[in-house]
Amino acid sequence: MRRGIAATALVAALGLTTAACGGDGDDQGATNSSGELSGTVTFWDTSNEAEKATYQSLAEGFTKLHPKVKVKYVNVPFGEANAKFKNAAGGNSGAPDVMRTEVAWVADFASLGYLAPLDGTRAIENQGDWLPQAAASTKFDDKTYAVPQVIDTMALFYNKKMLKDAGAEVPTTLEALKDASAKVSKKWPGKSGLYLRGDDPYWFLSFLYGEGGDMVDAKGKKITIDDPSGVRAYKTIKDLVDSKAAITDASDGWNNMQNAFKSGKVAMMLNGPWAIADSRSGAEFKDPKNLGIAPVPAGSAGQGSPQGGWNLSVYAGSKNLDASYEFAKYMSSAKVQQTTTEKLSLLPTRLSVYTKPSVSGNEMVQFFKPAVDKAVERPWIPQGNALFEPIRLQMANVLGGKTTPEKAAQETGDAYRKMLKDYK
Repeated sequence: MRRGIAATALVAALGLTTAACGGDGDDQGATNSSGELSGTVTFWDTSNEAEKATYQSLAEGFTKLHPKVKVKYVNVPFGEANAKFKNAAGGNSGAPDVMRTEVAWVADFASLGYLAPLDGTRAIENQGDWLPQAAASTKFDDKTYAVPQVIDTMALFYNKKMLKDAGAEVPTTLEALKDASAKVSKKWPGKSGLYLRGDDPYWFLSFLYGEGGDMVDAKGKKITIDDPSGVRAYKTIKDLVDSKAAITDASDGWNNMQNAFKSGKVAMMLNGPWAIADSRSGAEFKDPKNLGIAPVPAGSAGQGSPQGGWNLSVYAGSKNLDASYEFAKYMSSAKVQQTTTEKLSLLPTRLSVYTKPSVSGNEMVQFFKPAVDKAVERPWIPQGNALFEPIRLQMANVLGGKTTPEKAAQETGDAYRKMLKDYK
């Protein structure tokens, strides 16, 4: 999941600290002779406003299984979490015992020595039940540094009633998207067909993949963002805004997008399963059946969307590792994953959970699971998360008319070459 990557670069310079630390507290925990766990586990949860109550309830439910373990739940905004964890772990003060980590963060944190390897620990349970593509994001240097909890990808969210009343079909291509948007604007002057995130580069990936491109070729150690496909992707977002098929904003894109979609100011947006609960809270979706989900409209090379999701990692400096391993195992268990699907429509990372009627019968799972199976894996390299910032800067330049798509692709590639010294 990605709610707002743009804030991460700003937070990195602030030297944020946190009030709680599973590794620094006096109550360090232990396993007694009977094998009973005790002490405190501090858990940083990065879920959004619509999800956090469910995750807090589930996390605190761990105490029912282990009465002598206290779970200290802390919700950390996604845009702050990466830098906040690095500041805490790097300073040996304030890091949590367990963190809900975005899939691109695992290799980064592990390469810095901030995560505990999990192979052979309590955290690992039945790896054969993990979706292979979810498991891929948990590895670094042939070791496992996370357990997969949620998997996702992007899709086109649409207001069924608005498109129907405008006489528009659900678009399957970008050209069809422009046509549908024109019909929406004609039916309701002042309203738009699509909200385009202009402030978060994760949303850019669907356009990049739709043009047949990628950020890098990790296996071949080659930079590909400045290939012709990258130029076409920048041209695509500019054309959508210039043609008035989409509205955008250079800041606070998540809230602006969600509010516009929930209120009927726009008929469509690109988003993922993490937005289902919040979207259905809007006035336009009092009837939840009015929320439609379709594949991301295809670009010139076809349809593409990125693989995302969340893992659970254990801090290497935790003073209560045994309880932390057990907590990570619990929060990624089949039972917990089933509950998050039932309450939030999030996609499990365990194959066995998809056999449960409450999961297999979930309308959103029925759409998103095949989409996840076709999603494009991102490069699971330590610099994977850092690859987004150059795109964010160039998206703003392109959408603001400060640079051309050609120049934007070139500048992005140059930034990657400074970052990835051994890439061509």
